[in-house]
Amino acid sequence: MALRRAVSLRLLRPLIRAAVSSPARKTLNPLPPPPRRHFSPRPPPPLPASAAALAEAAEEAFEEARTTNDMLAAFSRLEAALPANDKRLALACLKLGQHLEASGSADPSRILALALRSLGILESSPGAASSSTTPAPDAVSLAMALHLAGSASFDLSRFHDALSFLSRSLRLLSPLLPDKGAAAFGEEPGGFDVRPVAHAVRLQLANVKTALGRREEALADMRASLDLKESILPPGSRELGAAYRDLAEAHAAVLDFKQALPLCQKALELHESTLGKNSVEVAHDRRMLGVIYTGLEQHEQALEQNEMSQKVMKSWGMGGPELLHAEIDAANIKIALGKFDEAVSVLKNVAKQAEKDSEMRALVFISMAKALANQEKAGDTKRCLEIACDILEKEELSAPDKVAEAYIEVSSLYEMVNEFDKAISLLKRSLAMLERIPQAQHMEGNVAARIGWLLLLTGKVSEAIPYLEDAVERMKDSFGPKHYGVGYVYNNLGAAYMEMDRPQSAAQMFALAKEVMDVSLGPHHSDTIEACQSLANAYNAMGSYALAMEFQKRVVDSWRNHGPDARDELKEAIRLYNQIKTKALASLSPEDLPNTLPEPQEQEADSDSAKAVQQ
Repeated sequence: MALRRAVSLRLLRPLIRAAVSSPARKTLNPLPPPPRRHFSPRPPPPLPASAAALAEAAEEAFEEARTTNDMLAAFSRLEAALPANDKRLALACLKLGQHLEASGSADPSRILALALRSLGILESSPGAASSSTTPAPDAVSLAMALHLAGSASFDLSRFHDALSFLSRSLRLLSPLLPDKGAAAFGEEPGGFDVRPVAHAVRLQLANVKTALGRREEALADMRASLDLKESILPPGSRELGAAYRDLAEAHAAVLDFKQALPLCQKALELHESTLGKNSVEVAHDRRMLGVIYTGLEQHEQALEQNEMSQKVMKSWGMGGPELLHAEIDAANIKIALGKFDEAVSVLKNVAKQAEKDSEMRALVFISMAKALANQEKAGDTKRCLEIACDILEKEELSAPDKVAEAYIEVSSLYEMVNEFDKAISLLKRSLAMLERIPQAQHMEGNVAARIGWLLLLTGKVSEAIPYLEDAVERMKDSFGPKHYGVGYVYNNLGAAYMEMDRPQSAAQMFALAKEVMDVSLGPHHSDTIEACQSLANAYNAMGSYALAMEFQKRVVDSWRNHGPDARDELKEAIRLYNQIKTKALASLSPEDLPNTLPEPQEQEADSDSAKAVQQ
């Protein structure tokens, strides 16, 4: 450039002198004169850089920035240098949003604004309207922006918005995921592996669905995210162990302990092989195993795992809340085993270490009350529960989710000592707190069902029905329409309608209960048989004797399949069959008798009542 300037000066110097000596004549040409260039003996000032060069420099500065402040400053320069619809600006918004989310240094609303700005630019580019026509690199960028928008919406408790963003992100990524066993596993032609992005989307979908109370769907997303992680990480990775434990914990949260057990055992196996038998992760695995074995009512195994977990924690010098929680778990297991004195001794030791008026101290008194209630010491039980409630009331604002859960447990202990009004009051208080916690929707149905059942138990049938009807809808949303809990609530609703002399409505509820329990528990489960019995009773009350006898016959057959252990239940079922048949015969005219009533299809074995049924 310097050489070219020198040449230009030499060529133009005579013209410059001429221009100075004789002024230019005016012309009639209306076109404006060409722009004049001024020169001086000093070096010329640097020419302003082009817009492209400025943008390139700003882009390089943004890429090199590492701290939050540097990234924000570089982003401002890049924002000023690029057009508003430039794809590079969209990618910069995405990168900055991801950094702010990972560092936790910004309000979620700011992250959401960056994500939406990135989305707006990417979606306006050609071919972005359809996932089938969007180029793979653009589809990945768009999916990542949608994931960022979903995560920020989740943090803002906008769960339905988050679900929409994340579902769309998954739809864009799914066609880009390879089949299992493919050679270039998960990689695009440019070398980008989409599996980590899909894993992040699946995991966040699980969080959103859990917050919405859709626990069964959340489990499916967690399983899919674990499968993706297994395909990404090398076999035996410690991160896989944590993923298996998280999935086990999610299954335990919906009381699916049978599914949780092998997952937690796999987590323990991975952590022992990579970190050793005395690692902190192994301690967490064993404590989770203790919870699962407790749910399976295998209390000896639960206590063994809990003690091994505590041993590892103590070897690492771990104290504080985590160890105290493990000791309270151990006390609760000992209560389940009937070792009440040992449990009380453990709890007294924890009480000495817990801070006064702390949540931990309230949990100690709740477990103490449980031990006393099992020993039928009602007065001492109530005193412990009153102390626990006084502490929990002070913690309602600071930890509403934990306090609500504690109130549920306290209410169950008040039930044990026949203080039903107090139990109902605490459950209503817990429900009001849970309704203000978006992530606790899955608990609302359970609490409403408990309130309805207790009101039904205490004869307040008209008050019970709205709670039970509400519980059915909430639990269907949270756990799916075929969850066994939904079946129990239908059964209680049927009982409530029977109390109100509405057998037709009751029959509908019992039929729904039986349908759910057939799927979730199996047709020969005792609770399923009881639902069938209730249905027969409802048809009997309606005067539909043929249907009543049909379902009563199923009850007879089911109890017979239980063998000698169900002899009393079988005898009662046959008695009821005879009773219904007698009423049916009395309601028929003589000419209708031979062809109207169904007869049992199987012989009743060695029973006077069975012979009566055949007659």
